[in-house]
Amino acid sequence: MSPDAIGRTRGALIKAWRGLVAERRPAGGGSMAHDGSWRPPRSCEDYWWEWKHCRGLRHAFHHYYAHGELPTCGRWREDYEACRAWEKGRAAAAQEALCKSERARVMENQKYAPVWTLRKNPPPDWYLPLDQDKPN
Repeated sequence: MSPDAIGRTRGALIKAWRGLVAERRPAGGGSMAHDGSWRPPRSCEDYWWEWKHCRGLRHAFHHYYAHGELPTCGRWREDYEACRAWEKGRAAAAQEALCKSERARVMENQKYAPVWTLRKNPPPDWYLPLDQDKPN
């Protein structure tokens, strides 16, 4: 593919992305949570497949190994049911439950601190050769 063709393809992708972002923005600057254009953060099928994955033996084993406890999968099922309720009747309670659950999921992912402290600068002797040949 020529560089010119790559540039045209990249431009088309950016234009399509901007169109998708503009579609999701509410008209008139209002909040998406209160007008008719609100959509669930994920599709209902995503909630269903996350619930099915969570209940799987392989995931349960990995989660138990990593965290020392079995995973709790009920929240995925509740989110799936709320999503379906919202699709059927645009229920405000279902919409609020989905928003609250997604906020909680994001906050849960942000609560873990990094394992290592990040450096601001490299060590002062970073350019010197390593002492691999020295006996301990």
